[in-house]
Amino acid sequence: MTTSQLDKMRLELRRGVLVLAVLASLKQRHYGYSLRKQLQDRGIDIDEGTLYPLVRRLADQGLLDSEWQQAEGRERRYYLLSDQGKELLAQLTDEWLQLNSALGPLLTQDQSGETE
Repeated sequence: MTTSQLDKMRLELRRGVLVLAVLASLKQRHYGYSLRKQLQDRGIDIDEGTLYPLVRRLADQGLLDSEWQQAEGRERRYYLLSDQGKELLAQLTDEWLQLNSALGPLLTQDQSGETE
């Protein structure tokens, strides 16, 4: 597999996971930079060009509440899960846990079909 193919597949794999990670992180209020930093501190590297459009899209879909607040001498837009976002996060978390549970044995299976 070429590096380009791997990068493409990695991007595809990460796309849905990033939505789940952002929703889970926004159980607490964050502004863009603090959200990005929290994700990076947890091992999820996401660039601004991906994060900010994603957060705006989630807010436009009614999944996040947002408000402008003065902080450290500047206006910042803070985001937090809306009630609809909390419901979706719970559903996606259940889905993630089910998929992860099913996928785990497949990934640890050797070629003979036996779990390592």
